[in-house]
Amino acid sequence: MQNPVTYIVAFLMSFIAAQPALADEIYVGVAVHAIDSPFSMETGEGGTDFQIGYRGDEIEALSFIGSPSPYVFASINSDGDTNMLAAGISWKFGDKIYIRPGIGLAIHDGPSLRIADDGWQTQLGSRVLFEPELSIGVQISERVDLEASWVHVSHAGLFNNGQNPGLDNVGLRLVVKLP
Repeated sequence: MQNPVTYIVAFLMSFIAAQPALADEIYVGVAVHAIDSPFSMETGEGGTDFQIGYRGDEIEALSFIGSPSPYVFASINSDGDTNMLAAGISWKFGDKIYIRPGIGLAIHDGPSLRIADDGWQTQLGSRVLFEPELSIGVQISERVDLEASWVHVSHAGLFNNGQNPGLDNVGLRLVVKLP
């Protein structure tokens, strides 16, 4: 049976292809999966993540919180570890050089139970996770940006008796603004 994230990525790609008038920008990225950070613990995962994403135009109806842009992206892991689909909102501060914080929710296909040699459970604790992210970008042409990105997924200690290994990925994204 195919991995369910494969179907999600296929859906996302067809959505992007079918709705170019709605898209502000699309991106592809590559990231190191499950880095060590102060926000996560060792999960036994690794590999490289390949990302494809879409960001919409600013939502003017949300101007009271700074008119964020909606986003959705899929991340596929090269080692068969945790894949995910995330959606949320992000804000862009700056123009030629910018910072873009975001917050969303992610669903993933990681194991529902994983126990390390020391007996600590290292699964992510919930199928649905919070997904904060941060990108620092630079405009390299009128329609193309390059971003350094950090994506964190975790349940913020709300499930699994407060155990929260989390997962951090860092990488680069090539962003293309659509006409």
